Amino acid sequence: MTCLLAWGTVFAQKKGTINGKVIAENNDVLPYSLLRLISLVDTSNVKEASANLDGVYQFQNVAEGEYQLKVKMVGYKNYTSAKVLFTGNELQMATIKMQAISKQLKEINVVAQKPFVERKADKTILNVENNVTATGNSVLELLEKAPGVTVDRQTEQIKLNNKAGITIMVDGKTNFLSGTDVTTLLSNMTIDQVATIELITNPSAKYDAAGNAGIINIKLKRNKNFGTNGTLAANTGWGSVKNGPSDLFRHSGNLTLNHRVDKWNIFGNATFNTRENFNQTLLDRTANTNNLLTKFNQSFNRNQSGNGYSGKIGADYYASEKTVFGLMVDIMTNDNELIGISNSNILEYQQNAQTLSYIRQNSGNKAKFNAITSNFNIKHDLKKKDASLSFDFDYAGYTMDRNDNFDARYLDAAENQTNTSNLRNTIDAKIDVFAAKTDFSWPFSNTLKFESGLKSSIVNTNNDFVSEQFNNGQWTDILGRSNLFIYKENINAAYTNLSQNWKKWQVQLGLRAEHTNSKGHSVTSDKLVNRNYVSLFPSVFIKQELNKNNSLNYSYSRRIDRPSYQQLNPFVLYLDPYTIDSGNPYLNAQFTDNYEIGYSFKEISLSVNYANVRGMITQVSRQNDVTRQIEVQRQNFGKADLYNANLYVPLKITKQWSMQNNFSAVYQDYQDATLVGAAYQKSKVSFNFNTSQSIAFSKTFRAEVSFWYDSPRVRGVEETTIAQYALNFGLQKTMFQNKLKLRFAMDDVFATNYWEGQMKYQNVDMYVKNYYVNRRASFSINYSFGNQQVKSARNRKTALEDIKGRTGN
Repeated sequence: MTCLLAWGTVFAQKKGTINGKVIAENNDVLPYSLLRLISLVDTSNVKEASANLDGVYQFQNVAEGEYQLKVKMVGYKNYTSAKVLFTGNELQMATIKMQAISKQLKEINVVAQKPFVERKADKTILNVENNVTATGNSVLELLEKAPGVTVDRQTEQIKLNNKAGITIMVDGKTNFLSGTDVTTLLSNMTIDQVATIELITNPSAKYDAAGNAGIINIKLKRNKNFGTNGTLAANTGWGSVKNGPSDLFRHSGNLTLNHRVDKWNIFGNATFNTRENFNQTLLDRTANTNNLLTKFNQSFNRNQSGNGYSGKIGADYYASEKTVFGLMVDIMTNDNELIGISNSNILEYQQNAQTLSYIRQNSGNKAKFNAITSNFNIKHDLKKKDASLSFDFDYAGYTMDRNDNFDARYLDAAENQTNTSNLRNTIDAKIDVFAAKTDFSWPFSNTLKFESGLKSSIVNTNNDFVSEQFNNGQWTDILGRSNLFIYKENINAAYTNLSQNWKKWQVQLGLRAEHTNSKGHSVTSDKLVNRNYVSLFPSVFIKQELNKNNSLNYSYSRRIDRPSYQQLNPFVLYLDPYTIDSGNPYLNAQFTDNYEIGYSFKEISLSVNYANVRGMITQVSRQNDVTRQIEVQRQNFGKADLYNANLYVPLKITKQWSMQNNFSAVYQDYQDATLVGAAYQKSKVSFNFNTSQSIAFSKTFRAEVSFWYDSPRVRGVEETTIAQYALNFGLQKTMFQNKLKLRFAMDDVFATNYWEGQMKYQNVDMYVKNYYVNRRASFSINYSFGNQQVKSARNRKTALEDIKGRTGN
């Protein structure tokens, strides 16, 4: 009712619009001309506008009176109109023809280097495109260098400010994958495809409520006016890891094209990459059960290789100056092969006797992953300036075929074979997602804006899991492990945002409502889990300008993290004779309340954040005291209180040398009254430091050095017991007016980055070391061709929001 009354008030006034067009002497349109409409009665009453791509301009909400129009454009003489008498109705001005300045000016090259980390009021931006040390990295490896971001190699989780539950978006489209699949996707996405990465810790109600820690939005490269251009990039590199092979090579190629002509903008992208990877996990576990003390000393070596191909094609059609139709299709395929070797030394102590035995296991894994996502969208700019209505319809389809095999030999103390086992798993998974959304934006004035929208999504997943054991010359089903799981989910959402700007204050209030209806059906065991609930997600953002150089920010938002589809899947996955991984169909969503206060002085910023997490989804290991087997499962943790303080200080040492520094202090407290049958509490203070230096030796040659440090920390039941840190450097040479770029980079120069931690609670006592590819050297060539001012394809957020992050392992 308030909005309708305000709307009526606007139209009740005697106001109208003034429209026109700006062209050059040769009748070509002049986009981006700057126009000022000045009242002759009150010269302080000035309206400003700029011409669009077709040279068309519009002044809205113009009161009746006498005016004068002034136009400015670089390279043209200033234009001043005669007196314009406006009666309050719509007025179509005569076309304005600008006269070119005949004097020829010398060419001026203005070169500015954006910092790798750029702080905004509502997000942190990583300017990847021109960053030297990013060369040769995958997106996953680059995120490890980002301030506040950690990649947990144990659980395959990406964390922001030490909080899991990140929503991954690509060009505003949320990715449906989670866990291992999302890290595989980001590992196969090369930096050559990426322009910027946005870290949004406190999203507004316009975004889906999913994502406890916030949003990571990966924006792919685009180009800038009419014509054709593109970028061709090639990269080759090598990686190393402690105790690993020496032939861990990686290669990639990327082609990006953009073409703009008349009313069409057509864009595309194609990428290929191949890489070798190695991972080693060392585990020491103690099981004290039934007067039997058992010490497990285990090593797991995994050598992985894979090829990835991806392609995108899309088009925007500008049907009119106000209406745009868009279509986009993404296709991706990955083939991965993993070869694993594990050794388990088992020492048993009972009374005064001790027994030593061994398990030697060879395992293999072949997986093929395919994905296709498509989007159709319409955006219509309404008559009122900055008012718009948009619609998106999306489809995403994912398939995965995976075959696992495990061949184990059991040996006694003399290493004589006493038994063998042969197991295999076959996984056939399919996910179909349909989603639609509409967004409406209406500015009541230059300072008051209203936004609203609706969204609906439907998800259908089908997972067929077959687990077999080789007995008496034939493969037989393992009772209780094979299963067919079907999951269906429908989420309907509505949101509204109202923002108001005053001279010193900016306020945005938002509310989002989401209704979730889901059904998980384990067909083989005939178990059915239904859920039906409605949740509200308010958000508040306030900015206070103290003066020109000082400002304060206050924000609050409520978020949700729903379990991934595979976490709900009750399958039991065999890892080795003493370790299994199982899903949890009774897993509930977790809810988080985020509070943040920030202070900015020029480019320096300080923020303090508090998050209260209820029902946190976390990975828990349970030990069976009879079999001494560990079962890894996700479950809802009681609560977590997370405090974070972040200081960002950019410095300009000299004209050629600049640096950026980011320091975070974190306190985390985890409590659960009934974790594996008993109370649990763990808290810890940790620190994070990140610095990057950029040195320009000349206009065409520069170097970058970066260093990051993470102190020991805790999350749930997992405690990191060592500090992690790495030093990186890179060199870049540009040639042929910056069209050709040659880059060399090395990550973790001294090979210091690995993980070491422990899990000690109830009857679980484990200590783990994890070594992965840390030192990486890369060389890349990047060549830009064609008209480098081709206007970019539109970045848009589609209807595939919170769903993409949940398609599972």
